Amino acid sequence: MLDEVERWLTRRSWAAADRPLDLLLTAKRSTTVSVVLPALNEAATVGEIVTVIRRELMEAVPLVDELVVVDSGSSDRTTEVAAAAGARVVHRDTILPRIPAVPGKGEVLWRSLLATSGDIVCFVDADLREFSADFVSGIVGPLLTDPDVHFVKAMYDRPLGDHAGQGGRVTELVARPLLNLHWPQLAGFVQPLGGEYAARRSLLERLPFPVGYGVELGLLVDALHTVGLDALAQVDVGSRKHRHQDGQALGRMAAAIYRTAQLRLSRGHLVRPALTQFERAEGGFEPRTYPVDTEERPPMREIGEYAARRAA
Repeated sequence: MLDEVERWLTRRSWAAADRPLDLLLTAKRSTTVSVVLPALNEAATVGEIVTVIRRELMEAVPLVDELVVVDSGSSDRTTEVAAAAGARVVHRDTILPRIPAVPGKGEVLWRSLLATSGDIVCFVDADLREFSADFVSGIVGPLLTDPDVHFVKAMYDRPLGDHAGQGGRVTELVARPLLNLHWPQLAGFVQPLGGEYAARRSLLERLPFPVGYGVELGLLVDALHTVGLDALAQVDVGSRKHRHQDGQALGRMAAAIYRTAQLRLSRGHLVRPALTQFERAEGGFEPRTYPVDTEERPPMREIGEYAARRAA
């Protein structure tokens, strides 16, 4: 590990308990905080997450100003459950309808910048179980108390079933090797692909957003190049329990993440953006080929509707 990263770990890694809520409320002043939950068929979990955030960070204390669930076409009761729990629910396709939406988590996060107004934007995955408000207050905290911090990732244990620390398989097999080899300044991040992170709007609006699963790696790498390592941080929020993907879905995620890294390493040499996997059928193994997310949305500040809203 680089000496620079070892120093960063001592200066920019904290626990959620390091900043109690009364300290955050004092530091908040006029700063506004938006929490965004990207959701697709998460009726089983989204309601509890919204309930906890509203109860503990909006009603008990005024830390969060805006709580938005951005739905990307759920076929279950995600939108009804989220709204009943107290979130403002917005459908992905109603945000910036001039640009047709494409499937993908990054697409939803990018559009959410136009559907929210907070100075700080906090992203939280909607499939978390046993959710704690620390996932929000912990990662928002450094942004409220330290003006030099611009981007904060949550770090946590990721159990897989009954086995501690076995989650995050794509992180360990793909993302961590890529970061250590090509962006060693980011080697100190415990959960580089985690879906819980917060950033200043002034940074997010300057970054391109990969439309798919590569969004977390893309934002982290681009944030490093935009504001530097010392402006990045991470906060320990305990343990993260969520729905796990099967092996083939993880393969598609890994391909998208590799593609995102490749685009940032060399724009001039690109492999064919597809991934072939195999499934057993009656006649033996059959190939299934899937496109790899390759599209990226431009920095939001380059979008006319966003610029007009900010100027209003």
